[in-house]
Amino acid sequence: MSTKPYHILEVANTHGGSFDYVLDLIHEFSSYMGDGLKFQPLHPDMLATPDYQWHSVYKELYFSPDQWHTILHLASETKEVWLDLFDSYGCQIYQQESDLVSGIKLQSSVLFNLGLINDLEKVGLEGKILAINVSGFDIPTIAERVEDFAKRLCPKEIWLEVGFQSYPTALAESGLVKIQELKKHFDNPLVFADHADAEGEDAIWLPIFAAMEGVQAIEKHIRHSSLETKYDHFSSLKPEKYAQFRVTLDNYLDLKDRPFINAKETAYLQNSVQIPIAKKLIQKGKQIDLTEDLEFKRSGKSGMDILTVKKRQQDFHILAVDVQKGEPLKQEYFKRATIATIVACRLKSSRLPKKALLPIGKLTSVEKCLKSCLNFKNINHTILATSTHPDDQELENYRFNEQVIFHRGHPDDVIQRYLDIIDTLKIDVIIRVTADMPYVSADIAEFLLNQHFKSGADYTAAKDFAVGTAPEIINVQALKKVKEHFPSADYSEYMTWYFQNNREFFNVKVVDLPKDYIRDYRLTLDYQEDLDLFNALQTHLDKENKDGSLFQIFDFLDDNPKVVELNNHIGLKYKTDQNLIDTLNKVTKIKA
Repeated sequence: MSTKPYHILEVANTHGGSFDYVLDLIHEFSSYMGDGLKFQPLHPDMLATPDYQWHSVYKELYFSPDQWHTILHLASETKEVWLDLFDSYGCQIYQQESDLVSGIKLQSSVLFNLGLINDLEKVGLEGKILAINVSGFDIPTIAERVEDFAKRLCPKEIWLEVGFQSYPTALAESGLVKIQELKKHFDNPLVFADHADAEGEDAIWLPIFAAMEGVQAIEKHIRHSSLETKYDHFSSLKPEKYAQFRVTLDNYLDLKDRPFINAKETAYLQNSVQIPIAKKLIQKGKQIDLTEDLEFKRSGKSGMDILTVKKRQQDFHILAVDVQKGEPLKQEYFKRATIATIVACRLKSSRLPKKALLPIGKLTSVEKCLKSCLNFKNINHTILATSTHPDDQELENYRFNEQVIFHRGHPDDVIQRYLDIIDTLKIDVIIRVTADMPYVSADIAEFLLNQHFKSGADYTAAKDFAVGTAPEIINVQALKKVKEHFPSADYSEYMTWYFQNNREFFNVKVVDLPKDYIRDYRLTLDYQEDLDLFNALQTHLDKENKDGSLFQIFDFLDDNPKVVELNNHIGLKYKTDQNLIDTLNKVTKIKA
């Protein structure tokens, strides 16, 4: 950009819905060749709910796509066209007239409108400038938005804009203090949006001070010279007297001591921000899919903002009540999820009889698994779940720790076995482990649990991992839905398939683990060769007095390829047995 600031002439809502006003206004400012001229295409029902106080005004300000076509083509004859987007309708106008548009602006109130952002991502901003108003947000949030928009929208540049409309905005709330602070953290060009009282001298000198502070663009509202301006009243600049300049200079120097976010700015954002509203019925016991379950609108009802919703879920909260379509989210709708690790175990193995009771070092295999599970974080219960078959009663003696709850349930239906203890303990989310995973990783479990709540998934698993190290995370609500479709659940020991084979019914997330969490090792117990590897590994861990963390295990196996060769020739039945795969694909598929 040049050393002189680029000018964006802001039409805003001065036209009051008059098509002729806009056309005359464009002609009046046609001599300013090459400047930006910015418009606000919006649809009242996409921008706000009918109970919002300005909804009727938005209806008045609406122009049709054909009218916007005429407006933007006329503007493009002398100006670079900019669009200020609030909703999907504005994105439609942008897509329709994309060849004419040089820049897009997003106000602070729409920076987390995921629906609008998804629409823009589909159209793309290649070759365009994106200006985002950051009023009301702190530095980390601004940085996150810049990174997300750069990745998803791919604009030519991202400009950061300060300044907000407060009819008029007083000097103390103008945002001038932000300029140097933003420079410390960002290399992005800065825009100053001036909203000073049009009848006062600050309307001239405030943007001058912003330019002296180093902003690269000035956004200034304009109005017609003689036609009635119904909304957003602004005036042209006037010369300054020297004496007045001295007073004004002192006033502006004082602005450097203002807080980064002021109270009125915060109130403005709270009053205008598009809040998340339920797009459909969201049932209790569910995490919220922030894209699929929500839409974003200004509303006359109070509700949580999207950042608070995200934080709530990342703190392991779920919905405690049903949220009806069209309702905003409230703090009291959430509760801390009860999370349990359930370890499924039986003593009927034919390939390696009673493998759960075979020793790995000083502990049996099942005890070693339970010990690993007790290292999981953010867990309320650890449960050893077996069947009511008399042979499995013996497992009660191998709980490893009195904290482990022993549960006996259905001999064949593993899902029903889970649901019985789930209902008793009022569990909301389970970490699914099988007892043939003695070295299941607490690090991977923590990563997957965080990803599960962050994404609002029904089911979360790792994409690639060392077999036997990665559990699965399942919402109880989703597990009960599986049971509704499969009352007998004949193959429920293959629980994974009921979710991954029905992605149209469940929010399934198969995530990439960090690279250092992944190896191509077999750490599950099915054959004698597996047991031999485990005992070689445990002998080393005991000798070195190590607790058997994921990275300690990998270090040993990386350095001992002969140990790895003990079982690396063995495949997984559910990955290699085509008859089993075909059967599972058939019997676990929900019939629509």
